[in-house]
Amino acid sequence: MITVFFDGLCEPKNPGGVATYGYVIYRGIKKIKAGCRVIGSGVGMTNNVAEYSGLKRAAEWINQNGIEDDILFKGDSQLVINQMNGIWQIKSGTSRRFVPEIRGLLKGKRVKFVWVPREQNAEADMLSNVAYRRFVKR
Repeated sequence: MITVFFDGLCEPKNPGGVATYGYVIYRGIKKIKAGCRVIGSGVGMTNNVAEYSGLKRAAEWINQNGIEDDILFKGDSQLVINQMNGIWQIKSGTSRRFVPEIRGLLKGKRVKFVWVPREQNAEADMLSNVAYRRFVKR
């Protein structure tokens, strides 16, 4: 079983701040990949762009590495989880762009999306903050 934790932030203001993401991928209890990155800053940057970007990057890594295990995605964004599960409507341009891309990356894979409280997503949250701090120090 593969478990993916993902998170994103947009600081110091949302929208229009610096958008970053973090993700961690486990096979069982062994961490096999972690990453974080700044997406951009200013116009067009939001928490949702950051959250979806983290999920997309993790899905890309899974594809690039031929992962065929069952995959459990865990995130603390109710919007992302509920839209990926098809529970909530997809109305915004951000969601209309990301949801089909991510579904395409995961097509044919056995996936499940589960919402977790922020406290259970601490490692991915920490990584998105690492990316933000790196950006601010430049």
